[in-house]
Amino acid sequence: MLLLGLVLALAGHVAAAPSSAMMGTGHTVGFGELKEEWRGEVVHLSWSPRAFLLKNFLSDEECDYIVEKARPKMVKSSVVDNESGKSVDSEIRTSTGTWFAKGEDSVISKIEKRVAQVTMIPLENHEGLQVLHYHDGQKYEPHYDYFHDPVNAGPEHGGQRVVTMLMYLTTVEEGGETVLPNAEQKVTGDGWSECAKRGLAVKPIKGDALMFYSLKPDGSNDPASLHGSCPTLKGDKWSATKWIHVAPIGGRH
Repeated sequence: MLLLGLVLALAGHVAAAPSSAMMGTGHTVGFGELKEEWRGEVVHLSWSPRAFLLKNFLSDEECDYIVEKARPKMVKSSVVDNESGKSVDSEIRTSTGTWFAKGEDSVISKIEKRVAQVTMIPLENHEGLQVLHYHDGQKYEPHYDYFHDPVNAGPEHGGQRVVTMLMYLTTVEEGGETVLPNAEQKVTGDGWSECAKRGLAVKPIKGDALMFYSLKPDGSNDPASLHGSCPTLKGDKWSATKWIHVAPIGGRH
């Protein structure tokens, strides 16, 4: 049942709400030839926004490889200015980061192929792989992944971003959750930072991946996709992000 729902969501045709029995439950599904490329547990998190947690999407070795490859290349992260479309420094984002080109090496290519198979969107629509590092209270305030400026959302850049695949490369001891303040559900119980309690939240666990949609099934921007990275209070948070567009990209990264 969840696999059917996931396939329909990926195709952009989900409109009906799920039964309560499906919420937060995990189902093992497989993708790729003979289901060998990736086979793991998928947890449905929300229909507004459409969000899924893919358990053990990356191996420990893949996570460690990306962290060590990125470590010497990290620079202060920037944000996209809503009017000009240019990258600018901002206090709302205090992490460091770097980019890897598509197909940069065999390990990254294998991960990119896996992302394409799970999202059912070809690599031509994908940006490169962005790696981020948060520690000592660093954060990213809630924001949207879809663009507000016409430059970055133009046809030469593949139009709007439709899917975000956020892969966690380390497990954080305290804080660092991905929070979606406008989601239809909120987290409850102990073990969450105060920031995470503002909405639906996902703990950064090494190898897991959060997949969510920035656009609604009709192609319009989804305000429920607002999300941020809570302050990392204890430990280091490393993540890798794939942004995927509605059409092929003409050379963004």
